Amino acid sequence: MKALVLVGGFGTRLRPLTLTAPKQMLPICGRPMIEWVVERLAPFGVDEVILSLGYRPDSFVSAYPDGHCAGLPIRYVTEPEPMGTAGAVRFAADEIGFDDTFLVLNGDVLTDLDVGELVRFHRRAGAVATIALHRVEDPSAFGVVPTDETGRVTAFVEKPPPGEAPTDLINAGTYVLEPAVVASIPPGRQVSIERETFPALVDAGGLYAMASDAYWLDTGTPELFIRANLDIISGAREGVSVEAIEGTVHVGAEVSDSVIGSGTTIAEGSRVAGSVIFSDVSVGEGAVITDSILMHGVRVGAGAHITGSSVIGENESITAGAVIEGMRIPSPDGVAG
Repeated sequence: MKALVLVGGFGTRLRPLTLTAPKQMLPICGRPMIEWVVERLAPFGVDEVILSLGYRPDSFVSAYPDGHCAGLPIRYVTEPEPMGTAGAVRFAADEIGFDDTFLVLNGDVLTDLDVGELVRFHRRAGAVATIALHRVEDPSAFGVVPTDETGRVTAFVEKPPPGEAPTDLINAGTYVLEPAVVASIPPGRQVSIERETFPALVDAGGLYAMASDAYWLDTGTPELFIRANLDIISGAREGVSVEAIEGTVHVGAEVSDSVIGSGTTIAEGSRVAGSVIFSDVSVGEGAVITDSILMHGVRVGAGAHITGSSVIGENESITAGAVIEGMRIPSPDGVAG
């Protein structure tokens, strides 16, 4: 079975993390996010992964020069311009071809979903397309998917106003599709699978959905990116064990609930909590870093405080004694990418 993973987005909400790399190449506990996505697929019969590229495609190609990612063979299709979620499916199909049931996944979603169960449900239902669902407290930021007792989708409501959602089950970003879906997507233009393709399938009666209580996380903001890392070291993810601290923590420094990358040094008297620090970072004596992200090569001066979901971009320097709270450096405002 083939799996198409959508990784073409600009990652605007994660800037400045994504100014130099696509979000799926950002490290989750030291490994690129895309590897956490792909490695979940092989046990469920996926034997080839196609990455649908857009923003900074060379980052993926150079990272996997042997054509394999997390143990699976990969191929690439690069959109000449953003085609939308369904447009990307049609573009990939025109380039590579999908002649049997295939998967589509959002590459910025981390999940422990049993994909095999989703495929079996899809086939038992005789569906043309099947969506994995996840229950959330506030569904207003997502596509909401009510179903009947058989799992047939009765409506597809994209980002309903707060308090007006017909259910708290949302589109979890993993789909099982038949080739017939491809034929329904207009070629050569931007098409949204959420706003055009799925509603049309609802009208035709061929869209089904299956709810799962498996781990699920959209990593699209700095706060959620931190959580993605910390969920792994806390044991919230199924069957995962990693080393949280690869750098050097000096005696007298305090590190808790954090991921520290290789080559990073945490100096004596400093404190790091609830944070993700990439590789080759230097944290000076007495510095405090909480609930924040520091990218590769950052230098933090002695006594500096970085707090409140701050994000410090690659190779930036924070002066001694500086107080950074809830800031992104450099500011992503107005930066092209």
